[in-house]
Amino acid sequence: MNASARALLSHAVHPDAPDTVLFARLVGARVESNDMLLLGLGGDELSALIRRHFPGASVDRSPGAVFRSAHWPFVRDLRGLLMWHDRTAARHRQDALCLATIISAASLRPDHLWRDLGLDGRDDVTDMLGRHYPELIARNVANMRWKKFLAQEVARARGVEPTCAPGCPGCEDFGFCYPDNR
Repeated sequence: MNASARALLSHAVHPDAPDTVLFARLVGARVESNDMLLLGLGGDELSALIRRHFPGASVDRSPGAVFRSAHWPFVRDLRGLLMWHDRTAARHRQDALCLATIISAASLRPDHLWRDLGLDGRDDVTDMLGRHYPELIARNVANMRWKKFLAQEVARARGVEPTCAPGCPGCEDFGFCYPDNR
């Protein structure tokens, strides 16, 4: 865990709660990289998230730009898919929306989803997805990489032919995940 995540957790109401730790890691990664836009959250959303989990902490932030992206339909549809499957949304709707937005925005980045989220590995993503979207991830019977799987689920929900997430073509393993597109 990086220093920014630890600093956020020092302000946490429930520092051991899995989602509090997760949000500290996700936000902390973007603070460390000095690129808060990668969260995809608007200033008000981020401020509310910080107040809910880390009262007293401050994170400087400019408004998000992901919603002006040419890939907005993908972000919107993935966020909707995640919200549909989030088993915590009824109790913690604002946190569920933030998490779905962060995951959707990360799917625009050209790397593995765990790196795009600032996590330590695929297992971190699997744990996060399993806690929030167990029915959705149970469909990943082919053990696909998460970004590829989520993009295919969006295509399935749209009733169109599966394709890659917007960030996939820039990834070092694009040829591995999509060998027919080399």
